[in-house]
Amino acid sequence: MNLRVPLCVAATLFVILFAFTQPALASTEAPATASETRAANAQDQINTLHKELTTLVTLQKQVSGDDKLALQLQMFQKNEQLRDLIANGVKSGSIDTPFLIEQIRQQQTYANDGVKYLTQRAAELSEKLNNAKNEDKFALLAEYEESRKYLDSMYEETSQNIQWLKKLDALKPQEEQNLTKVITQRAEQLAANVEYLRQQLSADDAQLKVAPEAEKASIQLSKLMSQRRMDITTSSLKVMIELADNVGIPTAEYKRLFFEVTGNVTQDLLSSDVLLSIVKTWSSKLWDWVIENAPQHIFQLIVFLIILLIARQIAKLTRKVVKRAVVSKNLKFSQLMQEFFISMSGKAVWFIGILIALSQIGLNLTPILTGFGIAGVIVGFALQDTLSNFAAGMMLLIYRPFDVGDFVAAGGVEGKVSHMSLVNTTIKTFDNQIIIVPNSKIWGDVIKNVTHERVRRVDMVFGVSYSDSIPHVEEVLNDIVNNHPSVLRAPEPMIKLHVLNSSSVDFIVRPWVKTDDYWDVYWDITREVKVRFDKEGISIPFPQQDVHLHMQSGQSLPPAKDV
Repeated sequence: MNLRVPLCVAATLFVILFAFTQPALASTEAPATASETRAANAQDQINTLHKELTTLVTLQKQVSGDDKLALQLQMFQKNEQLRDLIANGVKSGSIDTPFLIEQIRQQQTYANDGVKYLTQRAAELSEKLNNAKNEDKFALLAEYEESRKYLDSMYEETSQNIQWLKKLDALKPQEEQNLTKVITQRAEQLAANVEYLRQQLSADDAQLKVAPEAEKASIQLSKLMSQRRMDITTSSLKVMIELADNVGIPTAEYKRLFFEVTGNVTQDLLSSDVLLSIVKTWSSKLWDWVIENAPQHIFQLIVFLIILLIARQIAKLTRKVVKRAVVSKNLKFSQLMQEFFISMSGKAVWFIGILIALSQIGLNLTPILTGFGIAGVIVGFALQDTLSNFAAGMMLLIYRPFDVGDFVAAGGVEGKVSHMSLVNTTIKTFDNQIIIVPNSKIWGDVIKNVTHERVRRVDMVFGVSYSDSIPHVEEVLNDIVNNHPSVLRAPEPMIKLHVLNSSSVDFIVRPWVKTDDYWDVYWDITREVKVRFDKEGISIPFPQQDVHLHMQSGQSLPPAKDV
């Protein structure tokens, strides 16, 4: 196992000193075969590493600072080499068994003493972390993390030593039981620490939501430290779960806790024991939550529904009141403006009612309103064209150039306004087509409202022949116009000789009618003029030209030919 030099390594040198100043077992027999030669070589390498380690222990007492750290690093490297040789010897069986057992016993003593010291060291650092100033916490946390990693490695070495002794049939029953007990206690302790840190993180989150700005920095620092310690603890828990699996200790609860805290999905989750543990824990928490919170939340839900019902009724009542107000003749609101006020009043009351209902179930409205503001800015940039149409709709609403039911020519379209909104206007053409025109296009162009006024003048022109009597024509036209029931007496109709055209004498006929009767009068008078002109012998000429031929003397017309 590769290890970095921990910050607390100086305090563990007594363990190494104890482990490697013991005399190594030497082989007393000369090698006779190739296998015995290899075994002797391995034993010689182990003895050599013992001597080098003993020398390094002696030297490190005489130096300090960086030189001491360098010697410590070499000591750990030598110990790793030593363990590799022991592992190869156990695997191959090429080294003398009593010699190997003695080496493993020394490693076991070293690991046990290391666990004791590093456990105490980690506890001291944890206590210092709780009492340290903010500026000192990160340095202590780094040292705490390093000591915990080295402690985990000591547990791994202890477990490996037991496995070696078991393979060599040198393991005492009590030793395996002690290992199981130690791993179980360690795993339980780490699980308890994880639960405590999880509660601490939840408490920090709750405090952040209600704390004033001046205190948030301190709480965030506490949360950061708790999260770092949680990462360190879960890393150690993962190591202990692996060791527990190796010795047959049930680990379903530990794996469930590790998954809940870290969210890491591993193949262990496919285990039925782990899944069952997760389901039991979650169902138990859910049931506890229901028992503890159900009455309160049911009451809040009832209040929520009652407020919504009340808001709905108030919204309906508000719409009725506003409708009665805006249809008043004194206000002279357009149809679109009436619909706008009626709709917005009901929606405003409904929206306020929803906010009040949400606040009753404990929802914080500040982030929601802030979110609406931010979303409004984003939507404003994304929907510039739509907002332009909305602004144009507001201008149409305020200045009222036309209303629903008017015949207009706007945005390049002619027809009857069938529907208006704040975004677009629906126009129904005379041939029954539905055309939806954006309000920005209507407001940015000329608007012609044909039916805005109650009274309109019908402009018509009738041409007669130059041979017809002018007074007679005037008399007939006056009779036709004055006898039509839809023609208004005031203003008076106008019948005048207007233009002497090349082919006709044109009279203008301009009666005044109600706007709704415009086309009926136009069509009736046009028909009646044709009928009366024919009856009175008045001709309606069509464009014609007279061609005059002047013949010179001696010339004659060419003979006609049959075609």
